Amino acid sequence: MIYSQDYARSIDDVRTIVQHAKLDHKNLTNTAQAIYYPRNEEGHDIGNIKLLEVDEHILEEIKKGSEICFKGALNEKVVLCTESRTYEMKEAEISNSLLLVKGLKLAQATSRSPIKSPKGGVNTSMDSSIEEEQEDPDKIDTIDEVERKDVVKIFHDYFELRQVKPKYRKIIDLLRLTRYAGPENEHLIDRSLLFRFKQLLDTVQCSKDEFHEGLKKYRAIEVDDRVRMLDIEYEYRVLTLLLSVVLENSWELDAIDKDVTLEAMQGIIPFEVVDGIFNVYTTPSERMPGRFQYREDLVCAMFAEKILQHGLKFHIDEFLVTWQEALPEGFEANEQYLRGIGIIDREGSVPCVRGLNEADLPMNLLGRLDMLFRTKERWNLEQIEPYIECFATPTVGVTSILAKYTRSLVVKGVRMYVSKH
Repeated sequence: MIYSQDYARSIDDVRTIVQHAKLDHKNLTNTAQAIYYPRNEEGHDIGNIKLLEVDEHILEEIKKGSEICFKGALNEKVVLCTESRTYEMKEAEISNSLLLVKGLKLAQATSRSPIKSPKGGVNTSMDSSIEEEQEDPDKIDTIDEVERKDVVKIFHDYFELRQVKPKYRKIIDLLRLTRYAGPENEHLIDRSLLFRFKQLLDTVQCSKDEFHEGLKKYRAIEVDDRVRMLDIEYEYRVLTLLLSVVLENSWELDAIDKDVTLEAMQGIIPFEVVDGIFNVYTTPSERMPGRFQYREDLVCAMFAEKILQHGLKFHIDEFLVTWQEALPEGFEANEQYLRGIGIIDREGSVPCVRGLNEADLPMNLLGRLDMLFRTKERWNLEQIEPYIECFATPTVGVTSILAKYTRSLVVKGVRMYVSKH
């Protein structure tokens, strides 16, 4: 018999089905749950529900009531962001249909007495049902209640999540257009292209914590309630002035007084710029509470970037001497500080250094690798890692990416990576 959506299944119907299924009614609980498929009619919209698989971190954030959001422009893949992590979303198929049923009870909830297992742990329902095949349905008195359960939606696919690195490139692309070069040059800036903190956070595909890290990575600060990257010449000038205060006051490098520094810059550099740059380039002193120290890696990288920005090649020895002489007293040049802004090529006939900023490379992996191998034929892992790590994930590291898209060879005991084509 074919039933309409309005037909409500009775206890007699359930007992008949139990007999046809050859189930032992003694093993059944008191309440039967009749499943009804969703209505296919106007006004019954079930298409707005999606199935999402989450990990323990996301589940914990949901339980805490933390903010979780989706981000993605028309030409971008959608990502899910918690307060501290970013996940890439991908649609996947389910091999079997999955029914979402509201208020469906589990076994214990359908019985008014403790559930008893078959003797010996063996299901004898088939045997007993054969013996009682001619039993009158009225004798099946275990089930005495039928509850209607409506299927909310039938799923054939779901969204799976994969944790990824934050997508910072948009910070650079959006802020480069309006670099801050001092109040005297603000009349050249189109104010409609400036972003407030919240606007930029909503646009960039990363979590809030990662967004703060991204702003520090690219040395972006807030000026007049807008997030700005500084023109490199202007930033170099501000940093040099800040460092000169250290010399003037004969401070030790881990005993910098912030208030005195800001006061010394009053009337020379806008307060927001000085405060922002100071916060980017310093960390709290470990030796003296309340005092600060400049980060040697960032200071040295800024001076190196200033030297390398014109795209010229330098003999490595000449560059290291020039770099060290440009640094303030107490700072020491280190090749490690060139990470992501310059490359050292010792494989050529003349060992040299050239500028290569990671932020200037394509965001397409194959396009980036092509440019890297056109710039330098062979790379070791330490050299190429800062230019590839943005494509890595917690499960797929840089070495795995290189193994897939490049060829490797060992030269004098060091593994080198070369173009696959």
